[in-house]
Amino acid sequence: METPYLLRDEQDEFVIAADLGGTYLRAALIDARGVVHHRSKRETPKDGSAEEIALALIAAARECAEGNEGGGGVNAIRAFSVVVPGTVKVETGTITKAPNLPCLDGFNLSARLESELPWHAVLENDANAAAVGERWRGAAAGVDSLICLTLGTGVGGGIILNGELWRGASGAAGEIGHIGVEPQGFPCPCGSRGCLEVYASATAVVRIARKMIGRFPDAQIQADTELTAEKIYNLGVEGHEFAVETFARVGFYLGVAFASLANILNPEMIVIGGGVANGWDLFIEHARREMYARAFAQPARRVQIVPARCGDDAGLLGAARLGFTARK
Repeated sequence: METPYLLRDEQDEFVIAADLGGTYLRAALIDARGVVHHRSKRETPKDGSAEEIALALIAAARECAEGNEGGGGVNAIRAFSVVVPGTVKVETGTITKAPNLPCLDGFNLSARLESELPWHAVLENDANAAAVGERWRGAAAGVDSLICLTLGTGVGGGIILNGELWRGASGAAGEIGHIGVEPQGFPCPCGSRGCLEVYASATAVVRIARKMIGRFPDAQIQADTELTAEKIYNLGVEGHEFAVETFARVGFYLGVAFASLANILNPEMIVIGGGVANGWDLFIEHARREMYARAFAQPARRVQIVPARCGDDAGLLGAARLGFTARK
């Protein structure tokens, strides 16, 4: 599929994209059509040092550049684009707050990377990048107003309005995981309670399922202390009532959030990605039903709710696209 966003002078260029997670650091050399030419994966340093993380990113970038044989070498690389799980100041390349990597709080990552690498360094929030990736090469191709939700260990969100990322006044827009869906609900690590993140993340699936087991007794399942969101989904597919009801509750709370998003932003599309999205068949009708019951009819009918297509590469692809469009 040819991308409608390819610029003439980008055709023979590459971006090194990196997705920095709490557990793994993944990087890739990606061309202007979204084709991956080389991949790198390593563990994120665990010693709590921003410098060690920067060095790991630098090593990953150099590895990807060495994989560019026959592609023009380092001179054909336009930028090094990094996405992180936290709030960033895009204009300065500084990480404001990274809850899973607190050693990076206040760290000017772009400046550190540019001090050792020959490329312009671009920094972005990972959920924002996932939204860009899905719009460039995924489910939202050609859509100008969309919201991308990533249902993983937590719940991330990215918003694109009129074709542009909406970062908000301080770069913190898109924290959809912290929409309140249950005013007196379960405490959230953010300090509030009843946030979508504690009702629709992988962690939430396990917590809700453990409560549901008591309502639908099953001795074999009760003895299983290693429940995961994936295992609960598989049990739901097999018809275990507690698992089916767990995903129904997840769908209910997603629908509450969808209604607010539809009413406030009136998007063309909501894209759902992340590991929990694998339970799509068990939660989506509950989510749609709750959205239709709560939102105004016109925006609820207008919005398409679709599964993401880029999988784990959404953030990398979004990072690459942002690297091609960033101004030095």
